[in-house]
Amino acid sequence: MQATETPPAKSTVILAQVFISPIMAFLMTGIFTALPLGFAPGWLGIWMTRFATAWPIAFVLSMGVGPLAFWLARRTQRLTDMVRD
Repeated sequence: MQATETPPAKSTVILAQVFISPIMAFLMTGIFTALPLGFAPGWLGIWMTRFATAWPIAFVLSMGVGPLAFWLARRTQRLTDMVRD
C-alpha cells in the first residue's frame, strides 16, 4: 500500500514558476540568440532584450501548462505503479 502524496499548495506552485520561468527563459533565449549570431558584438544586448520579453511570456504560459504537466505526471505515475504492481 502506497501513501498518497499531498499536492503542493498553490502558493508553492506559483513561487516555483517565479523561479523556473526566468531560468528557462534566460537559458533558452541565450542559446537561441547565440546559435544564429554567435558571440558577435551586440549579442549580449540582443540576448537581454529577448530575455526581458520572454520571461513574462514564459511565466504566463507556465501557469497554464503547469496544471496540465502535474496532471500528466500523476496520471503517468499511477499507470506506472499499476504496471509495476
